[in-house]
Amino acid sequence: MSSSRGVSARLPDFPWDKLTAHAARARSHPDGIVDLSVGTPVDPTPGVVQEALAAAADWPGYPTTIGLEATRQACLDWLGTHGVTGVGLDGVLPTVGSKELIAQLALHLGVGAGDLVVFPELAYPTYDVGAALAGARALATDSLTAIGPERPALLWLNSPSNPTGRVLPPEHLRKVVEWCRERGTVLVSDECYLECAWDAEPVSVLHPSVSGGSPDGILTVHSLSKRSNLAGYRAAFVAGDPALVGELLAVRKNLGLIVPGPVQVAMAAALADTAHAEEQHARYAARRTHLRGALETAGFRVDHSEASLYLWATRDEDCWATVSWLAERGILAAPGDFYGSAGAQHVRVAFTATDERVASAVHRLT
Repeated sequence: MSSSRGVSARLPDFPWDKLTAHAARARSHPDGIVDLSVGTPVDPTPGVVQEALAAAADWPGYPTTIGLEATRQACLDWLGTHGVTGVGLDGVLPTVGSKELIAQLALHLGVGAGDLVVFPELAYPTYDVGAALAGARALATDSLTAIGPERPALLWLNSPSNPTGRVLPPEHLRKVVEWCRERGTVLVSDECYLECAWDAEPVSVLHPSVSGGSPDGILTVHSLSKRSNLAGYRAAFVAGDPALVGELLAVRKNLGLIVPGPVQVAMAAALADTAHAEEQHARYAARRTHLRGALETAGFRVDHSEASLYLWATRDEDCWATVSWLAERGILAAPGDFYGSAGAQHVRVAFTATDERVASAVHRLT
């Protein structure tokens, strides 16, 4: 099939390909590059997780798509620590990372041509990719009134936000839940940064103060990549309305989308252990403090950023000019327009680099 007729023709260009020249310039710095353009973990995978994976390494048979009961229960128990109630084992499904779930979720729920998918004005690009993959129309807006009388098939929330780190208050989340239920719109909340909070207390849309104690019409997406340094394990899960989870399960069975058994065991161990998560949170908090101070000393303003693993920074100029300025100093950041036109004067600065690289960035900025 020619590329003009293939699925790839419907998808946007991969944004990070546009950073190649700036990355090369940053690498030419005498002290090397400080890559703050992506939020990839760099610290060790916790020992408790590695041990669980090794103990489960002998797994000759196929795992089930629905996942181990122990893993799904660990997901529920972890959600319970965040006040979530009203979800049972049939409302949880482990997935091969959160990005593949987000990219395919609209398609797997039967969203198609003519349907509308809504996501935040500043958003993770994969929401748009998912709409395009399904052949649906996409609308980026933070305003429910801007949607008009149309009933979206799917509406994405993302709190804490990637890229801005903004946390939506419970009253706003509750309003969106009610709006979607009135219209029969599926609400999906990407909550991958729920535990990466600094100046706010994020609340899941499955919290009874938001959902009314019922998961009807709601799905939430959660990842262990940031909390537990498991990006390489591709460990995530979706939770919420058992009817919607059942739809996803039926499709995933046919496609063979199964989380490896040893990874599921490792997931359960990670979710049950809070000590490593607290240690990692403290590491990120220190890096965030150092980088924020250095950026502000260098004349940047940091907006929102009360949660997530990024600083949403601006010098009130075109984001690519800022990217270039940073690259000259060996620092690579993501331009804000990767996430929507509203980000055209911001850059997203990750604080997931090592302590040594963060210290180098601070030195260059100050």
